[in-house]
Amino acid sequence: MHKTSLLIYFPGPWGRCMGSDCGPGGSQSRAVWCAHVDGWTTLHTNCDQGQRPSNQRNCFRVCDWHKDLYDWKLGAWNECVPVSARTFGASRPFTCSGGEEGIQTREVGCMLKSDGSPAEDAICEYFEPKPRLEQACLIPCPQDCVVSEYSPWTSCSKTCGTGLRNRVRSVLVPPLFGGAVCPNLTEFQSCKPGPCTGPEGMYSLRVGPWNPCTLPQTRTTRQVKRRKGKGQGSLISRKESVTMSVEQASNHITYPSHATVFQDLINYVLNLFINALLALCTPRDMPLTVQSCVLPKDCQVTDWAEWGPCSKTCVDPESPRGNRTRSRQVLQFPVGEGAECPPLEESESCDPPGEGVPPCANYTWRTTEWSDCRVDSLLSQQDRRRSNLTGLCGGGLQTREVYCVQFPVASPAAALVSAPSRPVENKLCEGPIPNRSQLCQIPCPIDCEVSPWGAWGPCTFENCDDQAGKKGFKLRKRRITNEPTGGPGNCPHLVEAVPCDEPSCYDWQMVSLDQCIPDDEKPCGPGTQLAQVQCVNSNGEEVDRSLCSSSSAPEPVPCEVPCSRDCVLSDWTPWSTCSQTCSSKTIEGKQMRTRSILAYNAGEGGALCPNSSSLQEVRNCNENACTVYHWQTGPWGPCTEDPSASSLNTSMSVRGGSGGQGPCSMGMQTRKVICVRVNVGQVPPKKCPDGPRPTTVRPCQLPCKKDCIMTPFSDWTACPVTCDAAGNAVKRKQSRKRLIIQLPSNGGQDCPEVLEEERDCEVPKICPGFRWKTHKWRKCQLVPWFIRQNSAGAQETCGPGLQTRAVSCRQLDGTQADIGECLKFAKAMPTITQRCQLPCQDDCQLTNWSKFSSCTADCVGVRTRKRALIGRSKKKDKCKNTQMYPLSETQYCPCDKYNAQPVGNWSDCILPEGGRVESILGMKVQGDIKECGQGYRYQAMVCYDQDNRLVETLRCNSHGYIEEACIIPCPSDCKLSEWSNWSRCSKSCGSGVKVRSKWLREKPYNGGRPCPKLDHINQVQVYEVVPCRSDCNQYVWVAEPWSVWKVSNVDLKENCGEGVQTRKVRCMLNTIDGPSESVEDYLCDPEEMPLGARESRLPCPEDCVLNDWGPWSRCSLVRAEPRSESSNTTDKEPCGLNLNCFNYFYNITDWSTCQLSPNAVCGSGIKTRMLDCVRSDGKSVDIKFCEELNLEKKWQMNISCVVECPVNCQLSEWSAWSECSQTCGLEGKMWRQRSVVQASQGDGRPCPSQMEQWKPCPVRPCYRWQYSPWSECRVESVVCGHGIRYRNLSCFVSDGSSDGDGSLVDEELCSSLELAVDGDKQIRLKEACTLPCPGECYLMEWSDWSSCVSICVRGAGVDFGSVQVRSRAVLAQEPENLQLCPDQAWESEPCTGGECYEYKWFSSVNSTRPFIWCQRSDGLNVTGGCPSMNPPVDNSSCDPPCLMPKSFCSEAGVCMCEEGFTEVLSPTGQLDQCAPIPILEIPTAGDKKGDVKTSRAINPTLPSTILPGRTGRTWYLQPYGPDGKLKMWVYGVAAGAFVLLIFIVSMIYLAW
Repeated sequence: MHKTSLLIYFPGPWGRCMGSDCGPGGSQSRAVWCAHVDGWTTLHTNCDQGQRPSNQRNCFRVCDWHKDLYDWKLGAWNECVPVSARTFGASRPFTCSGGEEGIQTREVGCMLKSDGSPAEDAICEYFEPKPRLEQACLIPCPQDCVVSEYSPWTSCSKTCGTGLRNRVRSVLVPPLFGGAVCPNLTEFQSCKPGPCTGPEGMYSLRVGPWNPCTLPQTRTTRQVKRRKGKGQGSLISRKESVTMSVEQASNHITYPSHATVFQDLINYVLNLFINALLALCTPRDMPLTVQSCVLPKDCQVTDWAEWGPCSKTCVDPESPRGNRTRSRQVLQFPVGEGAECPPLEESESCDPPGEGVPPCANYTWRTTEWSDCRVDSLLSQQDRRRSNLTGLCGGGLQTREVYCVQFPVASPAAALVSAPSRPVENKLCEGPIPNRSQLCQIPCPIDCEVSPWGAWGPCTFENCDDQAGKKGFKLRKRRITNEPTGGPGNCPHLVEAVPCDEPSCYDWQMVSLDQCIPDDEKPCGPGTQLAQVQCVNSNGEEVDRSLCSSSSAPEPVPCEVPCSRDCVLSDWTPWSTCSQTCSSKTIEGKQMRTRSILAYNAGEGGALCPNSSSLQEVRNCNENACTVYHWQTGPWGPCTEDPSASSLNTSMSVRGGSGGQGPCSMGMQTRKVICVRVNVGQVPPKKCPDGPRPTTVRPCQLPCKKDCIMTPFSDWTACPVTCDAAGNAVKRKQSRKRLIIQLPSNGGQDCPEVLEEERDCEVPKICPGFRWKTHKWRKCQLVPWFIRQNSAGAQETCGPGLQTRAVSCRQLDGTQADIGECLKFAKAMPTITQRCQLPCQDDCQLTNWSKFSSCTADCVGVRTRKRALIGRSKKKDKCKNTQMYPLSETQYCPCDKYNAQPVGNWSDCILPEGGRVESILGMKVQGDIKECGQGYRYQAMVCYDQDNRLVETLRCNSHGYIEEACIIPCPSDCKLSEWSNWSRCSKSCGSGVKVRSKWLREKPYNGGRPCPKLDHINQVQVYEVVPCRSDCNQYVWVAEPWSVWKVSNVDLKENCGEGVQTRKVRCMLNTIDGPSESVEDYLCDPEEMPLGARESRLPCPEDCVLNDWGPWSRCSLVRAEPRSESSNTTDKEPCGLNLNCFNYFYNITDWSTCQLSPNAVCGSGIKTRMLDCVRSDGKSVDIKFCEELNLEKKWQMNISCVVECPVNCQLSEWSAWSECSQTCGLEGKMWRQRSVVQASQGDGRPCPSQMEQWKPCPVRPCYRWQYSPWSECRVESVVCGHGIRYRNLSCFVSDGSSDGDGSLVDEELCSSLELAVDGDKQIRLKEACTLPCPGECYLMEWSDWSSCVSICVRGAGVDFGSVQVRSRAVLAQEPENLQLCPDQAWESEPCTGGECYEYKWFSSVNSTRPFIWCQRSDGLNVTGGCPSMNPPVDNSSCDPPCLMPKSFCSEAGVCMCEEGFTEVLSPTGQLDQCAPIPILEIPTAGDKKGDVKTSRAINPTLPSTILPGRTGRTWYLQPYGPDGKLKMWVYGVAAGAFVLLIFIVSMIYLAW
């Protein structure tokens, strides 16, 4: 047995729920094993099989679709429990700062959504973890009660004898969260003004409150009651039951609780008792004990009507539920003191009714098409292109309108048609507003660029296939180097023609001349040279030689081989270029060639050298006349339909559809082509060659027609019905609008002109509104005479009574209306009862007041009104008392003098309204809205009357404003200079750069476009850098022929030997026709300059004569220079790198700045760079050197770039002026706003800082209903008891500021206001009150509500809400009645916007004694709230010391009484005794803020834990009398205690 008890089963955790079906049909298993308590396992048979736990059970198999069925159910958080309370053995912290940390818990469980039934947590944990069960919380620190300082002492309650003085204080902060309760709010002090000379008045006539209104009993009924001993009332007439009943006043006589009075003797005993007591009071007029009243009737309403329809008739995911209302009618209005009517209407949330509820309409933004792209809005102020906007291109700005539409369309049929949606108000659309402007690009046209003209070609036929006639042309051509936009048709002419004679299509071209062969096989002398020729066409291209068969081949050229003694001449140089391109009567083209003397003839027998003129030959060239013709083309005309292809176009346009997508049809364009003679004008076409004639027709694509597309008209705007003061409806207009979505183009249908329609609103015949109509007062009803006949001084036909009147509901036109309409829409219902007085014979009767007399002068005169005594009243002395019954009234005449003066600040400077405000339908982007210039600013005017009361400004003949002109300075953009001229290319050969720049002329101001970055001298310079290429052959050295040899050692016979030759070398501008004009030598490469002089040996006879050296051959390793003489004489020199042998490579320049079209401001541009051919010694050379080597060109020469567009800030139009921020007063403002539609970009003008403007509202007086202060409590003809106090409702005017209460004005000025005071519609002009009788202890009236105080920890951000409080203190007049004092009371309520205060101890030391007090952070001295501190307890610090029983020395060094006792001072101000006073009930922490708490005083310096069992009222015996002497009962108690002591001692003695 013992062994078995040590072996037990241990179960493992349950495994995963398995099964084929979802839900409760699953199963799960676990492992179970037998083990010893020490941990080792054994066989199952060793354990008790009866205690073996199950290893398998059913379970709920969770599937994914269960997620929609189950969810966690979260309970509410429980109360916050301090952490220390949950920790065993932990002590609570001694001090609390801000709050104490706590923990709150809640219940969390898995549930089935459909019915809320609980389920296993494992089901919900399958989808999401279990929510937390605990969270941290904060418990606020206890808040002690805080009270104000004491008021001054009241005067003594008695004029003789012993009385009391009181001083009171009020509660500022109620005790919260278990804080210390409020201390005494009242402090008492006995006073003795002096001894009384006679008996003190001990009795006062006191009147009680009125009993509830009841029906009077008739005389017959009272007699029946006497006989039968029970009251059976008889029926009275309906009229009496409605208008007349009786209230009886109780005398509030207190009967002894043990008195027994028989029913049949009650009247007799009561009268005897009353008369006996009343006789004790001072004789005076008896008050009314019965008065007329209205029987109270509670409000009665019908049952609730059926619920109205649900306001939500469609499905809206964002707000799925709507509201529905139901109402009930009033059957009986409250009468007299009857209960008020309950709410007549209530509402509740509801779901859309029925199945298949349609979805609610959503609203979405729509846009019109983008406007055309415009560049002008991006131009700066100084841009010259602003005056001529044609041709602008590049980056621009385009705009569109944005409007709101309902989506999806309400009707299904309309949804099928892709028609534009009807616009609705923009406020219905939510979410971001689509962009109303965007950047765009107008492609800049690419200008055609052509090469320079080529050389004139040979004279050729127009058509070589048709060579009829002898007319021919010389042509010169140029090619297109940059393809223009729109094709080559936009380029200038590329061919020019000159007529010529003897044209030929093919001709022989000499390639070279063979060696000169003397005639007759002689070794020297005259001979011929055969020409090597080839056949070429007019373009210079070699063709088959047979084509030149019609032309004779060149003849052999005569030549001469000089003999040994002959003059030797060089070969002719090539012909120079022609000096003119054409010839005329005054201009002839010439070309020249030269030769030089290589050796002179030697004496006799040798051929002589020719003279110098024979060394030069000149011939005419370009003899064609200067009549150049070319074809000139006009611009292409518009694309028009091609009549020959109309059928095809029709079918294509049908296929194109109405959307305008794709090519609609093909058309044709034509242009004019004419033959033009240069410098003359148009000539007949036959003057120009037909070959290069341009075409006059080309196909084109016709643009698609686009019709105008518009939205439908919006709904008509609402027609609010407003009424004027006379009750007539004001006529208004309503409008509707539509927007243009797509403008027409290419001949499409135009838009209609009417975009906005307006019409008059339908004005109702009756202006809606309701008012109360009062009827005539009925006759004054008195209390029945049989009831009041026993009252002293009562008369049957006169006295106080009550009268009623009927009230009905009317429309403004006077027709009858349901009274429920007036309850909803009219002002408060007028009173239907009022007190009245039927005058008695002894009463003073007067006529009504007359009208006031007319005024003799305004403002300084007076006016009077009078009344007179009637009948016997004229003879009565009391009626002649003009103090009681004045017979005339005088008042100052009304004054119509008014004073106007400005008030407030000047408004913003406001420009005159330039146009309509932003539409509620479409939001446009405004272009250059006028945002500067002369405007006006406004200052409000205020008008006061002679009494300095605010009146309407119309009284001062003012429209309410002072206007003053003002200037809004216009923005000035940064001003830069124009572009400078391009600089010269930085290189004279190869690729360099050229620069142009702008510089700062004027900085921006007033928000103009900013300048680019400034340099170190505060200047801005904008550069443009582009690559450039200088032709290395642009400037060439031109050497004239060598001069005649000048032999230094002249041998006249031989004329040979050493000599010198010179020539002139000039730098000339090279053109396609050859060097043209001389320029400065520095422009040519000095390294390439030919020699201007040379020394050599002039050959002598028989010497070998050589011509000049030819050019050096290309350098390989060693290069040789051949000389063409009879012997192949060559010259050789070694190749040296960078000396006479060079390598060549490409060099790439830097990128240029982004280049735009001249007509563009911004947008897409291009960056370029160039290749430069550089020699190995670093010198830039002609690009052909690199091109000949076929070097690789791996660089991209052009890339696209973007110049950021300077987009000015785009603003919306100003909104409409807002409603005035105040309906009246001096400080009302109206605002209007604008928004940023397009933020500035790049160097655009930034957005102004002023996005809203204000101006003052016209000053209107603030009228309000205001109560006058409560009157004193009025009790009829008696000293004390229950009475009524009254107050009036008056109309006050103020300027709306918080300073001052305003001024009293006529009630008519408040007639349009709702009858309410500070939002309270329950007007109370009288209330019951109690006038305490002499000697009573009573509660004061409620104090004013304290300021709103936040329960917080200052600086820590901890706030537990705000509260305000008011209190009632106790006032006592007789020391003997202190025991009968009621409990002081306070009540609190939550508020908003409370101030967070902190409390600190302050101290000061004066000449006599130190003083310590608690002060709130707003400077108010208080009691409570400051941290606890130990008060001084050394009685020796008080002078004289505190020796009275129950006294102690206070912090301030003053003797004070302990808890439950109040100080009674001697005439010298010293503590005489400590008299006991009532104690306060301690309110519990569970009390609600709004509950009224009654309390009795506790010493606030003592912790409340001293009084653990003190709840409710505690009584103290008073051993001392008012005179400070021991009372008699104290001696009796002492004597009784002594006798008891003797008795006890005697009994003990006897027991022994």
